[in-house]
Amino acid sequence: MGLRLHGRGRFRRWLGARFGHDEAWGDRLWRRLVHATGSTVLLYYVVPGNFFVVAPKQDVLLGALAAALLLEALRHAVGLELPTIRPYEEHRIASFVFYAIALAGAILLFPLPIAVAVVLGTAFVDPIAGGLRESESMRRLYPYLPFGVYAGLAFVGLGIIGRWSVGWAVPLALLAAAIGLAAEYPKSRWVDDDLAMTFAPALVLYGVGVIALQLPA
Repeated sequence: MGLRLHGRGRFRRWLGARFGHDEAWGDRLWRRLVHATGSTVLLYYVVPGNFFVVAPKQDVLLGALAAALLLEALRHAVGLELPTIRPYEEHRIASFVFYAIALAGAILLFPLPIAVAVVLGTAFVDPIAGGLRESESMRRLYPYLPFGVYAGLAFVGLGIIGRWSVGWAVPLALLAAAIGLAAEYPKSRWVDDDLAMTFAPALVLYGVGVIALQLPA
């Protein structure tokens, strides 16, 4: 028997009941809320470099990533049970690891405008897309609503924060949205959609926007 790190079920039952649904529905809502909190990694750009006193903020971010990798290693090595693991993840790398790599990589490897665009896109659009696909009444809004939300969030990063010209920020935001949503579809044991829908548009935005068009990084 593995080591349990959580008391599972009660909160999810309560959350589902609050909205007139069951524990499974509450579990999906909880996962999506947690997923959206990934956007808080963007506070990295707000806090001073020495904010954490004990180490530069870059090292703290890398430490958080290392902690996620350690938890995953313990899960496989000693059977550590984590609250966010779904049945299909039991014998593969868990989605939270891919998500942690995606968030840290976006911050550390790409310029501010691109990092903001793809982090916001992945943090909010992936849960929206999943919810729409599961809802009989709302499914008709997929992929149009997620596409619009991703494009809008990408424009915040590129056009408002990055101050890329509107003439380029708009089409590049639309391109990022198309690539981000398309990256959700290929299913692989080794590449999770959180990683793909973050890095795929980021690489294209960097290649087109920064290298080809020489927009400010």
